[in-house]
Amino acid sequence: MRRVVVTGIGTVNPIGNNVVDSWNSALKGISGIELITRFDTGSSACKIAGEVKNFDPGTIIEYKELKKMQLFIKYGLVAAVEAVDQSGIVVTEENCQRMGVCLGVGIGGIDHIEEAALLCKERGPKRLSPFYIPSIVCNLAPGHISIRYGFKGSNFSIASACASGTHAIGESFKMIQRGQADVMVTGGTESTISTTSLAGFTNMKALSTRNYDPKAASRPFDKDRDGFVMSEGAGIIVLEELEHAKARKSNILAELCGYGTCSDAFHITKPAPEGETFETCMRLALEDAGVNASDIDYINAHGTSTHFNDLNETLAIKRLFKEEAYKIAISSTKSMTGHLLGAAGGVEGVFAIQSILDSIIPPTINYETPDEGLDLDYTPNEARPRQIKYALSNSFGFGGTNSTIILSRYVD
Repeated sequence: MRRVVVTGIGTVNPIGNNVVDSWNSALKGISGIELITRFDTGSSACKIAGEVKNFDPGTIIEYKELKKMQLFIKYGLVAAVEAVDQSGIVVTEENCQRMGVCLGVGIGGIDHIEEAALLCKERGPKRLSPFYIPSIVCNLAPGHISIRYGFKGSNFSIASACASGTHAIGESFKMIQRGQADVMVTGGTESTISTTSLAGFTNMKALSTRNYDPKAASRPFDKDRDGFVMSEGAGIIVLEELEHAKARKSNILAELCGYGTCSDAFHITKPAPEGETFETCMRLALEDAGVNASDIDYINAHGTSTHFNDLNETLAIKRLFKEEAYKIAISSTKSMTGHLLGAAGGVEGVFAIQSILDSIIPPTINYETPDEGLDLDYTPNEARPRQIKYALSNSFGFGGTNSTIILSRYVD
């Protein structure tokens, strides 16, 4: 199998509009959760989210193109420009067929779908923009990246709920390993903070209602957690075949070495009991990477701040890693960013790469009261220095869809 390395990363999320700002915020334990400003939350029990702030895509995207895009596309494209620029990829007629794009998108342009439905009802269908459909469909997020750079290889999106971003990274990894591509721009993008999505998740009783203290609302593994906090943004990673990267003397950030995926086949929203399939997913990634459980130094946990997810992920780590589970540094960066749904795996992949590069574990903030049975090292409240050779990142989604990737420090 061909080795696959990371040569570029980019992000837009509630704690920063680029990698440097986001990572600095994460290490300082800064929360991006606030009261929703985009619309009137009315009588909703949840009034908080992780909105992207001070976002100005006009510095990257031409005005005439902006009109054709909804937020999730803009987030993905801006983050991709950061990642591709860092990678230094040069696209030519000779290599463009070997370069592709695959992004995870959980829901897509749901906010614009709401607006369009109201417009049609109130003013008639002829008022709808001809750009409506191209601005909401999931595959236009990778499509715009492909068009901008001239990548003529595979170009598609993956929609697997909260596992979308990690699935996209894993499938892109396998494409390069199999020789179907030399470069893949991958990760996830999402923008689902809208009236109907807020109402839907709230009525499922999935969201935190700690409206009186938004920055403390996302509290993975803490006994007083009361649900996840919906957020938005993008995390983009440039994957490249090792020899291709070395031939152009690129700066290699990390290596992607393992991918696991499986299904609970259990329930539309609840994870399988006792963390059984979460364990399977991580084990498959370890086997794919050819590493032992004892080799993992850091786990960027799915850690949503919901009862069943936090409990079952903890149980799965204990089942798989056994006594080693208590030696692994674990954190949920969702405690700061909130849950980016389809983009979560992309942003958390970026953070895992930065952890390896800087030898530091980002914290799980708002961890104050231990919960029964949740007794692992969740890196509470403060970042901690640690040499990391292997980092594992989990993403699990509705419908029982699971994905795990393993990243490592690059060694030639």
